[in-house]
Amino acid sequence: MSGPLTGVRVVDLTSNILGPVATQILGDMGADVIKIETTQGDPMRQSGMSRNPNMASLFMNTNRNKRSVVLDLKRPPALQALMRLIETADVFVHGLRPRAAARLGIAYSAIKERNPRIIYAYGPGYSPDGPFRDRPAFDDVIQGESGIAGMLGQISGEPRYVPMILADKICGNVLASAIGMALFEREKTGLGQEVCVPMLETMLSFNLTEHLWTNFFERDGSKLGYSRMLSTNRRPYATSDGHICLLAVNDEQWQRLLTAIGRPELNSDERFAALAQRTRNIDDLYAIVAEQIKHKKTAEWKQLLDAADIPNGAVKNLEDLGDDPYLRSTEFFQHYNHPTEGRMVTTAIPVRFSRSPGSFRLPPPPLGQDTRSILKEIGYGDAEIAQIAGNKSGTASSLSDLTVRTGC
Repeated sequence: MSGPLTGVRVVDLTSNILGPVATQILGDMGADVIKIETTQGDPMRQSGMSRNPNMASLFMNTNRNKRSVVLDLKRPPALQALMRLIETADVFVHGLRPRAAARLGIAYSAIKERNPRIIYAYGPGYSPDGPFRDRPAFDDVIQGESGIAGMLGQISGEPRYVPMILADKICGNVLASAIGMALFEREKTGLGQEVCVPMLETMLSFNLTEHLWTNFFERDGSKLGYSRMLSTNRRPYATSDGHICLLAVNDEQWQRLLTAIGRPELNSDERFAALAQRTRNIDDLYAIVAEQIKHKKTAEWKQLLDAADIPNGAVKNLEDLGDDPYLRSTEFFQHYNHPTEGRMVTTAIPVRFSRSPGSFRLPPPPLGQDTRSILKEIGYGDAEIAQIAGNKSGTASSLSDLTVRTGC
């Protein structure tokens, strides 16, 4: 069996997190992803623990199922090699701002001339139609500008970032999804197109799903924000020996929950009888639940809440996940032997296809590992490859010679 994107070639000129997350998803689903890197490599090759240079953990976890080609695109022969690769591709993904892409000669207008069927995709910080189109942006900036840090400030007293690379990962997933849609549309029309996933607008759309709130009807910005999400009492509940998360949503669930925690009389309290009233009095309701939960152990509450069919789960630290019985039962953590890095652990592909599942085919590549083989695939000879690599003598006697000369 092969993944749903088997036969699709992706030329990947991205680095850091957003782009590599997107292209790894495509690679997991069967696409042939060719990662184009500078002579220094993706900066994430240096981020995290490593056993060998240029193979740090953050890079390893966002770049499986890819092949690595080193090209110094400031050199005309290398840029021409990129263009020849793009001519063989279905998808071209880059991580540059529009002005930088145009300056390098890889704006959509230029790429479309070389390959009219190409899906040309990128994820800049801001919309290419707005005045910020060429401003730099990273995850922390977008968390701030999209309201995430401010919402956390409403609860904690000062703005804070979510402790993960949230915007990059979400936008990377959206970009992969958008590329898949564009490929599907091309199957019907035969035409390529440009796909842009601006980070700020994408995260605003994501955040305002619930937080547009009454402003959906009223043009009053002060009424933005879903009150239940912004309640200071919306937090994991302290038990007598830890913390537990639980959530009731509809009337029936709340009736079962209030009975389970020993407060069935609140089911007839007009403050909590229906969704609209509960929303208005959510702080009081959360405080009551918190007071009841603290009197029993987490395991006791799990048993009671499971019996009442109330969604619940114990709070876990990151260190707890490796030994989690459920994750072990689903084989979520995958172990493999990397040819240069030894025994490694990665996470399973979460999306399931019954007939064409994704798979791990290629481990994260050393920098420039596939330069020679891929250039040969598209018709370059040894002398041309040496020239692309910057070998002025015109020869490259071996892959190791090429690797040294390209700075790998």
